[in-house]
Amino acid sequence: MSLVCERAEILGCRLDVVDMAEALQVVEDSIQRREPSQIITLNAEMVYRAQHDPRLIDLYSRARLVTPDGIGVVWALRRAGWKISRRVTGIGLTLKILDRAREKNWRVFLLGGEPGIAEEAARRLAESDRPLIVAGVHHGYFPDNESPRIIEQVRAARPDVLLVGLGAPRQDIWIAAHLEALGVPVCIGVGGTLDVLAGKTKRAPRVWRRLGLEWLFRLINEPSRIKRQLALPKFAWLVLTKVRGTGRRSRPQQ
Repeated sequence: MSLVCERAEILGCRLDVVDMAEALQVVEDSIQRREPSQIITLNAEMVYRAQHDPRLIDLYSRARLVTPDGIGVVWALRRAGWKISRRVTGIGLTLKILDRAREKNWRVFLLGGEPGIAEEAARRLAESDRPLIVAGVHHGYFPDNESPRIIEQVRAARPDVLLVGLGAPRQDIWIAAHLEALGVPVCIGVGGTLDVLAGKTKRAPRVWRRLGLEWLFRLINEPSRIKRQLALPKFAWLVLTKVRGTGRRSRPQQ
């Protein structure tokens, strides 16, 4: 039986009220069932963008799993009445999936980043103390008309997990458009995680992560992100003015 998650809605965007363990259960379930599935880690910027792009709202509604990535989304869920304490971030979930891949011998395909990034990430993963099976790699700098060739490369590699780092929302749109053709049990958009795996960028220190301040750490290290970060106060205003708790959304005891 397929695992069923509690679903919430924030500003029209579907979210699953899950913790990391439950998200990993969905990953395992999808791989066991061998059904192509899409996982999205949704943050405040993505929710705000969806207010001006209805196709994203539809895309989120059709995904196998949409996790609360970012303190802003968790805050919005709490305001709506849901009892949720932690985020399930894209990089956090990816690292947990890679740990599980080592244990289960899952095959992983890395797609995204500048030329050379996926290869370097694959090398580091293969040469780590706990190597995993990297079934294939491809950079993320390709035009849409090359997608059929890349899809064939992915299919030939027969991965259990496809990590797609094309940036949001392109990565999620691309996965949704080609999900059935790819035939991969777990496809997840991972943003800049491949850069972290390749050693090009650093992950925020643990104390920053615990405080939910990864966005600030990235902004300090990448000032060019300032335009994107302007979506955060706009998202907060929308939540304050449009999201109200119903009083019925406490999670049952597991």
